Amino acid sequence: MSDATRGPSTTDAEELGVLRSTVQARYGEAARRVTEGKTASCCGPATGSSGCCGATTESWDPITANLYDEGEAAGIPAEALLASLGCGNPTALADLREGEVVLDLGSGGGIDVLLSAKRVGPTGKAYGLDMTDDMLELANANKARAGAMNVEFLRGNIESIPLPSNTVDVIISNCVINLSGDKRKVLAEAFRVLKPGGRFAVSDVVVRGEVPAAIKRSMELWVGCVAGALEEQEFLSLLREVGFENPSIEPTRIYKAEDAAAFLANTGLDGEQFAKDIDGKFMGAFVRATKPGAAPVRKPLAMAAAASTTADACCAPGCCD
Repeated sequence: MSDATRGPSTTDAEELGVLRSTVQARYGEAARRVTEGKTASCCGPATGSSGCCGATTESWDPITANLYDEGEAAGIPAEALLASLGCGNPTALADLREGEVVLDLGSGGGIDVLLSAKRVGPTGKAYGLDMTDDMLELANANKARAGAMNVEFLRGNIESIPLPSNTVDVIISNCVINLSGDKRKVLAEAFRVLKPGGRFAVSDVVVRGEVPAAIKRSMELWVGCVAGALEEQEFLSLLREVGFENPSIEPTRIYKAEDAAAFLANTGLDGEQFAKDIDGKFMGAFVRATKPGAAPVRKPLAMAAAASTTADACCAPGCCD
């Protein structure tokens, strides 16, 4: 079992705290940039690049670019789009249904929560969970701008979700689980809060095969969503171990050598050599799994209302037993 998946010892807990603080600081900076009207990116300022965008630009990187089409962006506050730091578009792939309860792990500026809220409709609910105060402030401002009434943002860590067990229909996440130093705990918590039959449907960075140890050791690359990524088979095994059924990983974007060169810039690593070593091994992927048990059957609102009216009007012998 790798260090990224086992439970933390005292030393590991200290390292987890350092990692969490580093991630929190980086994403807090990203939120403040958006508040100031600038474009956020996982790179942060040029003097402290996380490496995922390279030295020449702060507005483009191979992980976060071009994830949402114009139709999806319609009606979403510009600040939510600017604060998007994901590696995929889980709401486009999660098959969200009206009336469902959705939880977004590491919700950031709130774009995926707002998109989910549209899909589940007024009878559903979309929660966002984030540990960064600046991001939560930005997310709540975006909620107000969007006029979203079925949205709630929660403060907390994805390793300890502040919701009761068996309360969520779908869990989504966008390039956040890879940032955790205790991924087993994250997945176990996701399993706990899902209802029987609930769906795990996240976008994340995933590794295929081995990558150089120097990349795994790089804190800056971890914050940039790369070094902390789970290997594909390890991710599937871990999902099964915490109780999920039918796990699968579907590549949505495979990063090539030129992409690797971009996010290795300013890291102190040999960008050209490492780019060759990891060409095609990192991918943005959609990860699915299901919690065992029968999902609740939901009738469309119109059918439920019609059934209620028929029952109220029934008066023949035996028809209302």
